[in-house]
Amino acid sequence: MSSTVKVVQPSGILDGTKAGSFRSEIADLVESNADIVLVDFSDVSFMDSSGLGALVLALKTVRAAGGKLFICSVNEQIRMLFELTSMDRVFEIFPTREDFESSVTLSKT
Repeated sequence: MSSTVKVVQPSGILDGTKAGSFRSEIADLVESNADIVLVDFSDVSFMDSSGLGALVLALKTVRAAGGKLFICSVNEQIRMLFELTSMDRVFEIFPTREDFESSVTLSKT
């Protein structure tokens, strides 16, 4: 059985103004039967607590549907935010999308 991987790639600043649309995008992916959701942060320059809250809700949404959520390509500011809030223990974070793909591909075979 193969997993359906969907990628979400927010851009710019992930804050309160974008949190709602981000959550909607995740909910749409879950409804379209995505087993694995990858949030690629390569185009995100900054994330605040509202963005982090949206990410936590996204994780709950994906897990409630029996899926998994992963993160990749975070910059230094976002990495520090994850570490300061201990969210780096909650989310599985990959350095790059390629690292995610090789890890998930290896674990599926």
